[in-house]
Amino acid sequence: MSFEAKRCGVQFSPPSLVLIYEHKDTKRVRKRIIPVRNFSKYSDYSMAAERLKNHPRHRDYLEGVPQSQLEKLHLILRDHMEGLSLERSLASFRLDPDEDLNKLDDDGLARKKGQMDELFERNRRRKDDPDFVYDVEQDFDKTAQGKCSWDEESDDGF
Repeated sequence: MSFEAKRCGVQFSPPSLVLIYEHKDTKRVRKRIIPVRNFSKYSDYSMAAERLKNHPRHRDYLEGVPQSQLEKLHLILRDHMEGLSLERSLASFRLDPDEDLNKLDDDGLARKKGQMDELFERNRRRKDDPDFVYDVEQDFDKTAQGKCSWDEESDDGF
């Protein structure tokens, strides 16, 4: 059978993934609720996502869902089990350029790095892309950026 995943979300009670998919042959849109079993607030979200994606009963349905999205949904489930609200859990995935990442714990830093990696891959240009340019040269206006003390020439002559 062939299925195309359209949307994937999470349901808190009971802990489940909700998959909206289209059957490629019949073009019917269906909803499948996949229970997340043996998962607690102490579970490893990446292993749980991988185990669910490779499960024989759900493998065909979850084939088109990226592993990173399944991991994110498992993180949201784990946050809910720890007592965090949905808004706070989703806010932990947002990127703020003014946020000091040195103050985050390991889990928070991993979330931010995952979002940065996803954003990088989305904006990345490869050689076979139609808008790929090999050698891009850009001049930046020095007055618009302001001056930094380390930009100025030192008295040492270096």
